[in-house]
Amino acid sequence: MRQLEADEKTAVVMVYTDNMLAHGEIIARESTRVSIWLRMDGVPNFIHLYKPHVISFAGSVPKTSTFSEIFVPTTQISAFHLAPPAQDTLDYDATEGNRIMQPLDVMLGSFIVKGRMRISTQSDVSTSLDVSRSPWVSIYEAEIVNPNLPQFNVRVPFLLVNPSRVSFGME
Repeated sequence: MRQLEADEKTAVVMVYTDNMLAHGEIIARESTRVSIWLRMDGVPNFIHLYKPHVISFAGSVPKTSTFSEIFVPTTQISAFHLAPPAQDTLDYDATEGNRIMQPLDVMLGSFIVKGRMRISTQSDVSTSLDVSRSPWVSIYEAEIVNPNLPQFNVRVPFLLVNPSRVSFGME
């Protein structure tokens, strides 16, 4: 890893694609809220992870690898969050009225996220997804599991998902 500048910090994140999970460190500006970094202007074309541990689901059996560095194309990212126990403050005002937390499941590759999507009380998930032009949607109170990895169970206050790369399920 390169030497940090005075205005930089590291953060451990988890990055999901259709066929991979990478857990590693990123370097960000000290003022950056890493949990919403992908929503910010100037996000790079590749997310540069240092010391990543990678699980690949490209074959019939998940395969683990480690690297000194990996570059993940930002356009291929399905989900992104700070690795527990790290967490940022939530990305919404809890006192804002006329909002509900809609329970749903998010399918991202072989991962299943049980969580909640914050939507207007005057709307539903379908309409919210149709009218939102945001490339990233927050999912709250998330529990992430993978049937191929029975020991994998991650809980995070929220994560970002790319709505064009995931599917949403309602019970």
